[in-house]
Amino acid sequence: MRNALREPLVHFLVLGLLLFLFFAWRRGGPGGNAIVITRGHIEHLAAGFERTWHRPATDEELEALIDDHVKEEIAAREAVASGLDRDDTIIRRRLRQKLEFLVEDAVEEAPPSDAELQAWLNGHLEAFRAEPRISFRQVFVSPQRRGASASADAARILARLRAVGPEADVARLGDPTMLPADLPLGPVREVRLSFGDDFARAIEAVAPGRWAGPVQSSYGLHLVLVRERVAAAVPDLAAIRREVEREVLTERRRKAVDALYQRLLSRYTVTVERPASAPATAAAGGPR
Repeated sequence: MRNALREPLVHFLVLGLLLFLFFAWRRGGPGGNAIVITRGHIEHLAAGFERTWHRPATDEELEALIDDHVKEEIAAREAVASGLDRDDTIIRRRLRQKLEFLVEDAVEEAPPSDAELQAWLNGHLEAFRAEPRISFRQVFVSPQRRGASASADAARILARLRAVGPEADVARLGDPTMLPADLPLGPVREVRLSFGDDFARAIEAVAPGRWAGPVQSSYGLHLVLVRERVAAAVPDLAAIRREVEREVLTERRRKAVDALYQRLLSRYTVTVERPASAPATAAAGGPR
């Protein structure tokens, strides 16, 4: 018996048997060529057709869906059995996506609590802080048109405006300009876009309700009346709950996927053979 086990022919037969079992396992083992389309699967195909076409599938269309699925199953099994799934970047990326999707779907099963949402908002206030807003009126005085008398003319116009008050008629005061004379309440960034950064910074220091100036811009001089100023603030959770919940779930998914890879990495030994021309900073940091 021992002599028989040493025979090369026996080794060849055993190796052949092992290869046969391996490929049978790759094809699903005994009965691996059986394809069963369950009633539930047919209902799933029919539901997918109805969602797409907004009507139930006919008997012929349903049969075509079943035939197409059988062909897809056969093609997938044969491709895997032939090793076509290996060394294919697109397939590898798709498999990675599906693995991560399983983890992400599990994360979304439990909606975040109010306490979790509020805690996340407290830690990311700047991301949701509404920018400051301002509304004002302005009268333009052009140095190009008035020359050396521009500053004196601006002071004289300012005195007239203050004498009349916030609702002074400015139609006949100042010089023509394409800039708006009355700006409704809006973000300060829009003021920067229209009047420039220096003007926007200066007007933030102007007290509301009284004509002031002149305020300098790249265009010239402006006499301004700030109507309303709204400071930057973070809205209540109730007002932005949907946005915060979306961010919380995004962070949950990211952490869950990171944790998955940390667990899986413990099963592998990763060796990174860097080329000799790798940057010194990368080499000093070790494998990543």
